[in-house]
Amino acid sequence: MAVPGPKLDPEYTAAATILKRAVELDSEFRHQQALVCYQEGIDVLLQVLKGTKDEKKKCNLRKKITDYMDRAEKIKQYLDQEKEDGKYHKQIKIEENATGFGYESLFREYLNETITEVWVEDPYIRNTQQLYNFLRFCEMLIKGPCKVKTIHLLTSLDQDIGRTEQTSALNEIKGSLRNHGVSLELKYSSSIHDREI
Repeated sequence: MAVPGPKLDPEYTAAATILKRAVELDSEFRHQQALVCYQEGIDVLLQVLKGTKDEKKKCNLRKKITDYMDRAEKIKQYLDQEKEDGKYHKQIKIEENATGFGYESLFREYLNETITEVWVEDPYIRNTQQLYNFLRFCEMLIKGPCKVKTIHLLTSLDQDIGRTEQTSALNEIKGSLRNHGVSLELKYSSSIHDREI
């Protein structure tokens, strides 16, 4: 969809670029990213509309804004249904040394009473800090509104002298979770590389 409007207006050019990207993402079924781009593009187009004096251009902009809003709303409804059906998948890339990514902020939108099982793949739950982080994640699940009964953990075994500490700590976490009515299912793999929840 092309957006009619003044070609020299920098806000218009920005809106057109953002909305073009939204359409591309939409056609690639990358709905979450497309929705964000549609929303940003619509916001910029609304600014362009406010600054436009020509009634014909205003009418064309309103039509395009309405069309993009309709598409964004359909995507939002689709994503809401995917979440409700438990089929929603979201990938968050966290750069090294980034801050502000606490468990609650990352998972708040998913913590509800329909959650009964959680799968965690993390090859590096070995040293004290990593084990502590996993424990904090488990505590968040128990405190939250979800009714988690099973946590599946796929990790790798420490190849050095830390193996005993690792297995001992994981068994301690397993026992603690059992006291809260939650089962921790442990499996080990030497071939996993990425972290996934």
